[in-house]
Amino acid sequence: MTEVGVVGCGYWGVNYVRVFNELPNSTVTRVCDQRLERLDFIKQRYPFVSTHTTLSDLLRDAHMSAVVVSTPSSNHYEVAKACFQAGKHVLIEKPLTTTVKHCEELIQLAADMERVLMVGHTFLYNAGIRKLKELVSKEEFGRMYYLHATRTNLGPIRQDVNAVWDLAPHDISIFNYILGTLPIHVSAVGSKQLGEREDVAFITLTYPNNVIGNIHVSWADPNKVREIVAVGSSQRIVFDDLNNLEHIRVFEKGVTHQQEADSYGEFRLLMRDGDIISPKVEASEPLKNQALHFLDCIEKGQVPLTDGQNGLDVARVLVAVDKSLKKHGVPVEVR
Repeated sequence: MTEVGVVGCGYWGVNYVRVFNELPNSTVTRVCDQRLERLDFIKQRYPFVSTHTTLSDLLRDAHMSAVVVSTPSSNHYEVAKACFQAGKHVLIEKPLTTTVKHCEELIQLAADMERVLMVGHTFLYNAGIRKLKELVSKEEFGRMYYLHATRTNLGPIRQDVNAVWDLAPHDISIFNYILGTLPIHVSAVGSKQLGEREDVAFITLTYPNNVIGNIHVSWADPNKVREIVAVGSSQRIVFDDLNNLEHIRVFEKGVTHQQEADSYGEFRLLMRDGDIISPKVEASEPLKNQALHFLDCIEKGQVPLTDGQNGLDVARVLVAVDKSLKKHGVPVEVR
């Protein structure tokens, strides 16, 4: 039985407490938050869980071998560093940290302490995204043209990061996962409609083989959308996380070149129409899949799918996006 601590009892922190307590091979024994009202909420739901207002008190428990860090992004580095130094395995909510340097330091620290470092890129444990990757890898999909993601909602407004760092890590991690590589360079424009940080952004990622990724994130749109679209030469595939009946839809439509050229020496483009298919996607909770993978990596000493390097890759892209935002859309290389 793996004893787990949770630092940060906001929306996701509470969900982590629930998930790890529902799994047969783990239990949450301690939580930490500076907000007393959040600790009272935990006590009411989970009276057997010890509550703390300081991280040092939580980390004193020698029986607790793993910690989930679900604090504001700007605190991830300091909290995770203390957890590793206390000898704990760590699962950190996205993003890993807000700087490349801090990501690299945590990766090295986890390696030195021989502990698991995992990043909460939860959508990579979503059965719909797994199905999407499987489908675009098939011959029937054809050549990948581009990916498009929309992630909008009316808030919640973060106080420590902009909408890009809050929302885009999901889609960047998905794009990198599907394509198996990082973008070469990025371009982004945004606006500050609600506060001092960008709450709306349009991001373009240029990947190898002339593949384009486009991401729209917003805290200011009252219409909640969680959608990924993959367009290939033979199919268009849509993942809609809010459609519980049809998470994936495959449109068997595309454009092909006619073999014979016309009088102007140009190839004719022929439209190809086909069926719309909704493949079966096994029902499962992504957060629970992620938690199971974390526990499995601890038990077997394996490297997580979303390990520190995965988190670093996403952070590199986010840093480049921030630089492009400041330059009003000038392309920035992802180093």
